[in-house]
Amino acid sequence: MSSTPRSGPRPGTAQSALRHRDFRIVWAGTFTSNIGTWMQNVLLGAYGYTLTRSAAYVGVLYFAQLGPLLLLSILGGVAADTFDRKRLLVVMQVEQLIGSLVLAGLAMADRPNLVGIALCVLAIGIGNAFSAPAMGAILPTLVPREDIPGSVSLQSVQMNLSRVVGPVLGAPLYAAFGAAVVFAVNAATYLFAIVSLLVAKYGRTATHPPTERGLARLMSGFRIARRDPLILRVLTTLTVFSFCSLTFVGLMPVVSAVNFDIRPRSTQYGILYAVFGFGAAMGAIAVGTVLHHVRKERLVRGGLVAFAVLLVGFASVRRPGLAYPAVCVLGFAYFVVITALSTVLQSHLDNAIRGRIMALWIMGFGGTVPLGVFVGGWIEQAIGVTAVLAYGAVVALLLAWYADLARAEARSRTLAPS
Repeated sequence: MSSTPRSGPRPGTAQSALRHRDFRIVWAGTFTSNIGTWMQNVLLGAYGYTLTRSAAYVGVLYFAQLGPLLLLSILGGVAADTFDRKRLLVVMQVEQLIGSLVLAGLAMADRPNLVGIALCVLAIGIGNAFSAPAMGAILPTLVPREDIPGSVSLQSVQMNLSRVVGPVLGAPLYAAFGAAVVFAVNAATYLFAIVSLLVAKYGRTATHPPTERGLARLMSGFRIARRDPLILRVLTTLTVFSFCSLTFVGLMPVVSAVNFDIRPRSTQYGILYAVFGFGAAMGAIAVGTVLHHVRKERLVRGGLVAFAVLLVGFASVRRPGLAYPAVCVLGFAYFVVITALSTVLQSHLDNAIRGRIMALWIMGFGGTVPLGVFVGGWIEQAIGVTAVLAYGAVVALLLAWYADLARAEARSRTLAPS
């Protein structure tokens, strides 16, 4: 790993993390790959509906994309702490590349095989479930420990900017050339991730396989989280927040139609979602720059309060012109909370357990949100979408009280073996 002189950007900031060559290489390569992934993810639902006019088939594709994150991330976390993370990631990137190429081939047919498309999407989702914990574990090892906060901030920026850039590039490609071209372009972007992973040098790649066997090894991440007060409180906060307060993300089409009179299949809705993603990216950047001096434990609690207030404001807006700034600042607060939580967790973890704990993070974040949206959709039919959002705001306020991470960290240090 390249060393960093003491002069220059303040340690722990995003600028300081970017001074490390190997982190820059992997970050840029995976960012390019994630843009391609979101080009494909966003249009899959539209493509599936165009083929079948069936909401059920769209639901199958959505589950095939995200379901593995909930069901298989534990296996991915154990693999990340057992095998060489670099090799695991390269293999999984190649698997997803092949899946996307096959998907492109299927989409070129006059009458594409619907089962084949669903199976390809599932294969890509499985590859993502196995690679995500390893990616979350390997990036912080490319910087010194003092620069982990900056690397986490940049990971969050990457996540959100790819969600904005991907659809912006994918939509016109889909309109001009069809789905097969978009799937093929996504396959090509995996090459950037593969090359970056192969070129980078890793300073701390030694693995420490779990000593347990069988089911005990599989569940070892839960055991570690249960015994460490800080890990447990971070993951509990994340999971409850994702399930109860982030339903607005999946229900955005309903909110836009009911509250703002913006049709989901319109340019205005695309702009609304892009503005939300931009606000989230700015929130992630802020944690590693202008808010760097604020303790992340305090930032989590303050961010939850701000999120609750802004979510109530967003739920109350009825004019389209106000919806755009409202969703932007809501996205900002949303990812201040997520990035601060992730920074606290990553800074606390030992590298030997990082893969298994990041698997639980992915389950709590990526896997729980779709479940919350599913439940929130049923509740919306009974009491309306505004009430669902208001309930999420109340839960966020309660979590601001619960998320006393400074006290949990003190307890973790007390319980740690000498």
